Amino acid sequence: MVRTRTPRRHEARQEQARAIALALAQEYPIAECALHHENPFQLLAATILSAQCTDERVNLVTPGLFRRFPTPQALAAASQPEVETLIQSTGFFRAKAKNLRGMAQALIEHHGGELPRTVDELTKLPGVGRKTANVLLGTAFGLATGVVVDTHVRRITRLLGLTREQDPVKIERDLVALLPPEDWIQFSHRLIHHGRRICIARRPRCGECPLLALCQRVGLKPLPSPEISLDQPPPKPLTKPVKKGERTPAASRTSARAKPKPKPKRRKSKPTGGSTSEVG
Repeated sequence: MVRTRTPRRHEARQEQARAIALALAQEYPIAECALHHENPFQLLAATILSAQCTDERVNLVTPGLFRRFPTPQALAAASQPEVETLIQSTGFFRAKAKNLRGMAQALIEHHGGELPRTVDELTKLPGVGRKTANVLLGTAFGLATGVVVDTHVRRITRLLGLTREQDPVKIERDLVALLPPEDWIQFSHRLIHHGRRICIARRPRCGECPLLALCQRVGLKPLPSPEISLDQPPPKPLTKPVKKGERTPAASRTSARAKPKPKPKRRKSKPTGGSTSEVG
């Protein structure tokens, strides 16, 4: 069944999205890309490495990688085993090393060693998808070509009720329709920071969330009633605490029921009459 988007519902969701963007801007006025880099080439390489890997791990690996291969020319001339050794801890290191070398070689062959500034050109490079292209263009060049949808953005936008989609491309399409272009770049950075500090995947701190009034909390359990104070002590137990070595009444009753009843002793029967005669 195809869901239809009514104008009134779309306008309401637009207002919600813009209010969320404003609240995020107030909470995280300075939100930068978490991947450490000094130039666009380093950012592109770091973003390729971040696939299926944490930014923290990538930031531990890239200093050694960039010292050894500071330019596309140096990386293009690198051997596969040498790159694999440097990036092994990021996971999928064979495929990533191949993509890094292929990306550097393509930059030299088709772009004179410079990074292109369009999504179509970037996504033709090995290892570069739409998310990586949006990260590079938005962070390195300030070009709002779309909304970066990583695992945090994907998860939190669904919790907020801004999208029902699972596919990152469709989620980006929904967000682009809800947010003005001037919010596209910072919205992702701020939502990623929010996902790491407050809206944590397995233990979201909803009571501290500045977006709580704007969040639909899709898929989460209802929050406790505000009438119940979390500072109140827990209620007293109905039964007295059991001391060490003492048996509870329930255990005593169970133990008593478990004892088998003794069987009645059989009485030996005495013989009646005289001795039997033998037949000869």
